[in-house]
Amino acid sequence: MESGPGPSPPPGGNVGAAPGPNAVKDSKYPTRVLLVVTAVALLVNYVETMVIPGVPVIQKDFATTATIASWITSAFLIVGSAVAPLFGRLGDNYGKKRMVLVSLVFYTFGVGIAGFSPSIYFLLFARAVQGVGFAIVPLGLAIITDTFPRDKIAGAQGIISGTFAIGAAAGLIIGSEVVQDLGWQYAFHSAFVLSIVLFVIVLKVIRKDVPRAKHKVDFLGAGILMSGVTLLLIYATEGPSLGWLNSEEIAFLLPGIFLSLFFFYFETKVAEPLIRLDLLRIRNVLVANLVGLVSGIVMFLLFFAIIYYAELPTPFGLTLGVVATGLTLAPATLAMLVAGPLAGRAVARFGPRPMLFVACISMGLGLTLFILNRATSLDLSLDLVFSLVGIVCIIIPIVNMISLSLPRETIGVGLGFNTMLRNLGGAIGPVVATAIMASYTSQVTAVVGGRTVETGHYLPNATAFDIVFGVGLVLTIVVVILSAAAKNYTFRDMAKPPAQPPTKPPA
Repeated sequence: MESGPGPSPPPGGNVGAAPGPNAVKDSKYPTRVLLVVTAVALLVNYVETMVIPGVPVIQKDFATTATIASWITSAFLIVGSAVAPLFGRLGDNYGKKRMVLVSLVFYTFGVGIAGFSPSIYFLLFARAVQGVGFAIVPLGLAIITDTFPRDKIAGAQGIISGTFAIGAAAGLIIGSEVVQDLGWQYAFHSAFVLSIVLFVIVLKVIRKDVPRAKHKVDFLGAGILMSGVTLLLIYATEGPSLGWLNSEEIAFLLPGIFLSLFFFYFETKVAEPLIRLDLLRIRNVLVANLVGLVSGIVMFLLFFAIIYYAELPTPFGLTLGVVATGLTLAPATLAMLVAGPLAGRAVARFGPRPMLFVACISMGLGLTLFILNRATSLDLSLDLVFSLVGIVCIIIPIVNMISLSLPRETIGVGLGFNTMLRNLGGAIGPVVATAIMASYTSQVTAVVGGRTVETGHYLPNATAFDIVFGVGLVLTIVVVILSAAAKNYTFRDMAKPPAQPPTKPPA
């Protein structure tokens, strides 16, 4: 660890820099901002998880296919991932509060029209509009960076990260009841009302931030990046149904790879790029983005496999319903709510690298337990506590590393880019899990007239889930290796009062 009067900033970074433009003397203002940003993050995670139980019902109501219905969740993720860096840049240029309000307008409009969708394609359009509102999350984290003193940022980010799981679990449980008792439309109707309330609160509570300098927005570069990422995410989400080497899939994959790689070349040729590639040479920025990508794969690989395993019939899974699966997640979400703020404080005291190591130990232990001990829902709950606490304890240090290593005028786009990479990893995770589960299956049997007969229907077997969790363990080791390259910093000395010069004794 570094020693001296305070943490040394990485090259080009701002660790230990002066407070941001919103770090004002009003001691209660940061707390109000934290509550507002947390509420917005809760809304987004709550609504997006609430939609999941309604997908089969929506598919039935619109008489559509499972492939098309899957785009109810994919449309939001793809658009949200693609626009996050652009809105981050716009926030750096024109003010983060202004762009949060713009994002909320898109989100509110999207959920407002979604509940009145006359067709599945109209609903998919509404979900894509909602995806623009996903930029709220990285913009909110950037506002926290501007508002809090440097030694308090990690703790605030920890609280926000800890509440993500609460919103997701509440959405899964409450969403099941809403869809069952009122209909899927009311999942969107309720979100519309909440979005309007939060828009007013953001407008009244968060103060206008004044950007230090305005830069030309690289809309062409943003378009290239958004196109490339969108095509790659479409390939990832459609692969299980179309086939990974299907000609339609290749038509998404190859242009997606080309545009994504061409974006980095293009950014070296423009005067004011969307993402300054030289900033990726900052060690902690590069490490945080690579860890974000790999941990995103692990996180969604885990989510996909666990939900699938919980709901599969015995002996392949635990035969749990959607609500019971949500309740199985509840202890882990409560643990994340506690672990988030504690991890934030630990990052401030010990630095991000030790926290990343601790997070990997917790996540690795959880994945190991999934292989050895998953026979009951209680076992699953215990395994999830270790795994999800590990995941939230990874997110906090990498977000903090981005926030404190980049120049202040690029924090918004930096967090947006990191969010995009984590979501890209999140799209890859289910692909990996699906490929493994499709490769290791056993035939379902039934007892008819006292005889066991084969049904011709195949489901993922125990080996499939063992391999999925094993892959998660290998990727966790990759995160450990990447984390070892992080440059550590702490804030312990920043809180100490400066040494006073010795006073001369009276004559």
